[in-house]
Amino acid sequence: MKPIVMFTYSIVAYLIGFASLLLWILSLSDFVPQISIDRNPETDFPFAIAKDIGLLLLFVIPHSLMARKPFKAWITRVVPQPIERSTYVLQSGLLLTLLVTQWEPLGGNIWTVAEGTIGYFVVYFLFFTGWIILFISTFLINHFDLFGLRQTFLELLKKPYTPLDFKIIGFYKFVRHPLYFGIILGMWSAPVMTTSHLVTAILLTIYIVVGATLEESDLMREFAVSYQAYRKKTPMLIPFLRKEDNSSQT
Repeated sequence: MKPIVMFTYSIVAYLIGFASLLLWILSLSDFVPQISIDRNPETDFPFAIAKDIGLLLLFVIPHSLMARKPFKAWITRVVPQPIERSTYVLQSGLLLTLLVTQWEPLGGNIWTVAEGTIGYFVVYFLFFTGWIILFISTFLINHFDLFGLRQTFLELLKKPYTPLDFKIIGFYKFVRHPLYFGIILGMWSAPVMTTSHLVTAILLTIYIVVGATLEESDLMREFAVSYQAYRKKTPMLIPFLRKEDNSSQT
């Protein structure tokens, strides 16, 4: 495959992946009622929850599987190495879009913060803070590498790909996975928490914890002593939580 074709492919994958993320964030808010996860139910509860859990599994299983090194080694036998990450971004974007557009609201109400109150503005402040942390964290890592553009751009320039260095900057000084922390904060900061929202928040929080644990295994193998020292002094997902002993992974 020609470098210009791979670069074009990575741009399309990036746009789809980024747009799907914005679409999902909007669905967690009440700004666009037509796609809001908290809208009124449209079908029977048993069917709706079965479908929603299926949609979540359809997203998280490939998302986790394709991030593992054995799968990456396999897929690069099928697709060129420079577009491996873009392929991951593309499938994530398509499945996340499917999740948002096919989601069945479940109804029910866990809590409601009255509109116009201080609490309402505090919750939305936390909501936006979470997603801002997420986006800033992608740039602290390397936004264009994370979304697959750097790989194809280097191929276009006929330069070899170099893995990112391990560095502790910005939010990473306070928590090992600020990107995941931002997602958790954004998901749980809801002025209206319906059953739909709660199911999503619980299942994806569990997935994030499991995914972060698996990711840490890869990071330990890649950066060894440096990452071990980092783990000992920095909490995994909750910023500023002081670790009482070296075995704690909170």
